[in-house]
Amino acid sequence: MSSLLELGQRAKRASLALALVPTDAKDAALFAGADLLGQRADDILQANADDISQAQAAGSPGTIIDRLKLSPQRIAGMAAGLRQVAALADPVGEVVDGWVRPNGLRIEKVRVPLGVVAIIYENRPNVTSDAAGLCLKSGNAAFLRGSSAALGSNRAIAAALREGIAKAGLPEDSVVLVEDTSYESARAFMRMRGVVDCLIPRGGPSLIAAVLENATVPYVIDGDGNCHLYVDASADLEMALALLVNGKTQRPSVCNATESLVVHRDVANDFLPKAVEALMGVRLVGDEPARAIAPSIEAATEEDWAKEYLDLVLSVRVVDDLDQAIAHVQTYSSGHTEAIVTRDLVAAQRFAREVDAAAVMVNASTRFTDGEQFGFGAEIGISTQKLHARGPMGLRELTTTKYVVTGNGQVRY
Repeated sequence: MSSLLELGQRAKRASLALALVPTDAKDAALFAGADLLGQRADDILQANADDISQAQAAGSPGTIIDRLKLSPQRIAGMAAGLRQVAALADPVGEVVDGWVRPNGLRIEKVRVPLGVVAIIYENRPNVTSDAAGLCLKSGNAAFLRGSSAALGSNRAIAAALREGIAKAGLPEDSVVLVEDTSYESARAFMRMRGVVDCLIPRGGPSLIAAVLENATVPYVIDGDGNCHLYVDASADLEMALALLVNGKTQRPSVCNATESLVVHRDVANDFLPKAVEALMGVRLVGDEPARAIAPSIEAATEEDWAKEYLDLVLSVRVVDDLDQAIAHVQTYSSGHTEAIVTRDLVAAQRFAREVDAAAVMVNASTRFTDGEQFGFGAEIGISTQKLHARGPMGLRELTTTKYVVTGNGQVRY
């Protein structure tokens, strides 16, 4: 097994070559990788089945198994994602701004790749494909370190992508997978200054805490999602019910699932019993006003309001007005996605303006905060910080800028 430093240096060399690769060559590599994912689907599924068997034997919970599991449809989706990325505009070389100074200097601000983008992630093998595709199109080398639970799946996916990249004539090390999944390896991965240009963690609170404690390279936090749905006094309650059920139950193990329901007191008596019935199988915890209306709701603790459940659990709070709703969301939000259901334009505008989150939904499910749903083809993460990216991270978020200054012999006095 190659050392971590050797793997990183291989990715660094590939990144220098990739920065100069024209768009059509990158697209050819993406299409070749997509084709090979389809051709190697049986091998990938077998590797994934082995990973799942080991995870089940280790007693992993259902949410972990759901994140780990691949299917023919999910592999087809991964391949489709690569083709969608290939169809997107290449951000590299885009002139973001430009002007001419009085002395004749022409100044242009141009998009360039970050270099080596390191991704450390848990359980989801589709991240291997999504991250590799976005990094490749944006001219970056993808330096990947997945979890031990998904190692077999990640190996099979990375092998197909590397073969596709090589077939297109690009450096195979445009995608490099770290197979050492030890804690020591993870810590060293976060400290590879001089090799890693940007680190993106994709995982739960323990991984994020490890990055905050150990990382010495620049990073973008893909944080947890305590996503709220606020049902306003003027809400269309049928719409609100549909958005709630979709946000909570369509895929509860993901960061854009709805975790908290906030209901205006004026509609709570009508809405909450319908919500309880529609959310059969979901454990509900709430405040006293919510429990007075729907006694099956269990008592919530203070910890419940800020918790990302990633499971069929939902917190419920009744509020007196929009001010109280916004205050509750601002207090407990993780800064991911917050939603309002309302027919009141002023309420919608206030919620969108005052709630501090990467994405605010008005009359739409929290589940739409997603790179593919935003038209990015895929995403490398959803940033809950404010520098240098926020929200779903697509191609542009994987670039930085440099200034190109052109003169005709000017000197400074």
